[in-house]
Amino acid sequence: MQKTIFDTLVVNTLMRALSSRLLHAAGWRTEGMTAEQISAVPKYVLIAAPHTSNWDFPFTLMVCFVLRLKVYWMAKSSLFAWPIGWLSRWLGGIAVERSASSNTVQNTIAAFAERSRLAVLVAPEGTRGKVTHWKSGFYHIAVGAGVPIALAYLDFKRKRGGIGRMFYPTGDMVADMAEIQHFYSGVTGKNGQQFDPASIKRG
Repeated sequence: MQKTIFDTLVVNTLMRALSSRLLHAAGWRTEGMTAEQISAVPKYVLIAAPHTSNWDFPFTLMVCFVLRLKVYWMAKSSLFAWPIGWLSRWLGGIAVERSASSNTVQNTIAAFAERSRLAVLVAPEGTRGKVTHWKSGFYHIAVGAGVPIALAYLDFKRKRGGIGRMFYPTGDMVADMAEIQHFYSGVTGKNGQQFDPASIKRG
């Protein structure tokens, strides 16, 4: 994996302080698992939901800094084209060709096997628009790599964000998705009408 902003000590420290101030000024608080509890889990897939607005990314990034996370995130390859490609990669981005989703899953599983610590952020909705189902790549990665799924969220109604808990998939996708659905049932996205947790099902 490439070096990112999270590996740059001085910038990371400054961004953590700035993120804390900005979130506080906007009335936001982090909750759920503490930085120490999260750090005790060396490898996991981080899912972030709801994803209904362009504001989700900066808020997610600030929460990551406050919780001292070092994460990589996946996004469509167009975000890595010139002239912002270098910035996307420095912020932890990994380009994904949507037409090769199976290769992405296998490559990510391999990356987990090669490292002692790794956190990969995946937006299961795949788009900030209204969706009828979640993409299941994050689940297959977690099962294949034998790592938990960190249930992260941004609740714009309560102005709260964080990681609620680590979910350990059983391999029973239907039952596991139902439990994940229950976790997100009370979370409100920036554009609340675009997030329906009842629609969470196999993609």
